[in-house]
This record gives sequence, C-alpha cells and structure tokens, in this order.
Amino acid sequence: FEGQRSGVVGAMRSVAWHTTRSILGLGRKARHKVFPIIVLVVSFVPAIVFMALTVLIGDLLQGELRPEYWEMFGFSFVATIVFVALVAPEAIVRDRSDGMFSLYLSTPLARPSYLAAKVIAVLGTMALVVIGPPVLFLLGYTFQSQGPGSLLDWISVMGRILLAGLVICTVYTAVSLGVSSLTDRRAFASIAVVFVLLGASIASGLLVDVADYSDNWRILDPISGTLEIAPRMFGDRSEEFRNISTWLVVAGITAWTALGSALLIGRYRKLAAV
Repeated sequence: FEGQRSGVVGAMRSVAWHTTRSILGLGRKARHKVFPIIVLVVSFVPAIVFMALTVLIGDLLQGELRPEYWEMFGFSFVATIVFVALVAPEAIVRDRSDGMFSLYLSTPLARPSYLAAKVIAVLGTMALVVIGPPVLFLLGYTFQSQGPGSLLDWISVMGRILLAGLVICTVYTAVSLGVSSLTDRRAFASIAVVFVLLGASIASGLLVDVADYSDNWRILDPISGTLEIAPRMFGDRSEEFRNISTWLVVAGITAWTALGSALLIGRYRKLAAV
C-alpha cells in the first residue's frame, strides 16, 4: 500500500461504511437485501398515506383528523422494533462468528474505536427507519402549505423531530447491540432482543394494569417509554404516560441506554482478540 494512511479515523470510517452496507445488504446477494428493504418500505407507508390524503383531501384532514408530527414515530414503531431485533444485530454478531473481529484489532482499531464505528453505523442506518418518516411527513405538509406558519416554526419542528429521533435511535442502538453482544449466533441475538423488549414491555404493563402498581412503573417499558420522548419534545403527552413526569421518562430511557451500553462494553472487554 503506497497511499496516504488515514489512521484510526480512517479505519473507523471504513468499518462504519462497510457495516452500513452489510446491514442494508449492499454488495451481497439479493436475499440479504429483501428484509432491510421491506423494513424501510413499511416504516414509510404511514407517512406516504398521510401525504396522499393531504393531496387528495387536504382541507378535510384538519383538526383531530390530522396527526401530530410526533405521532409519526409511533406509526412506524413496528418497523423500528423489527429493525432493532432482526437487522441491527448483523452489525456485530457476524464479525465474531466469522473471525473478522480479530482481524479488525490487527489494524489501528482498538476495542473502543471498533465499537464506536459499529454504533455510528447502526445509529445512522436506524435513523432512516426512525427519523425518515416524520421528516417526510413534515416536508409533505410543507409542500401543501399546511406545515408550520413561519420559517422559525418550521426549523423548530424539524429540530425537535431530529432530536427526538436521535434519542430513540440511541436507546434502541444501545439495547440491540448490548443484547446482541452476548451471543455469536444471529438468530439467538434477534430472539434475545425481542424477548428483552417485548418481555419488559409486557411486564411493565402487567404491573400497572393488573397489579395496580403506580403508573410510574411504565418507565420500565423500553418500547413505549422510549417513544414517549417524542410527544414530550412537542410539549404533549401520550395517554398512557399522561400521569408520569418528564424527568421519570428521561430516567427510564437513560437507564435502558446505560444498561445496553454496559453489556456491550463489558462483553467486549472480556472478548479475546485471537
């Protein structure tokens, strides 16, 4: 190699890019592309439907019939959870199962920089599923002259959408990678992620709805609790979290992020390089 050496930053950039390609199935056989494409299409369907309705019956789609911007995160949550459970584990499980992790550590990469590159790849790819639909929804309403009334309002709405989406992606990335780090089998990783997300969600619901515990126990729900950050960004609250303070919601998603990060870092500290 006679070209310029890019060091750690270049190695991280390369790993992040090739991980993104792997997650999306780019450069691989067609069967590896099908599932990511389906997830992306499903995530955008609600936004596209509302955009079509706006064009056809825009004057009627007002008031209570018009969804809030933050509701688009909830409309695409199924695609988000599917991505978190079935697509994101591809980022790290494959490297351990085929021995690539050891080869990566023979480059300028160390464990922290390797993990940082993987987090960037998963976070960026997940943003397509999480942030893309509400951004498309805002742009569609703007083009139909039904968006925010001024440029400052538009920037404010866009900023809150991006910030809420970034928080949601961060929590789900931490949980997905943290749980996936515990096994070298992709199928087991996906099952474990689904079990953790749905299991904790069902358990928190049972505590509140069946055992009559305080509504505050809903912050243990990693699905609804994380999505609740979106309405809070817009000064609103979802119905099931109406009696829960914002600081508790933030504490809940912070705890899930910390738990996933701790699992990921702890696992890779002990993982042998050879």
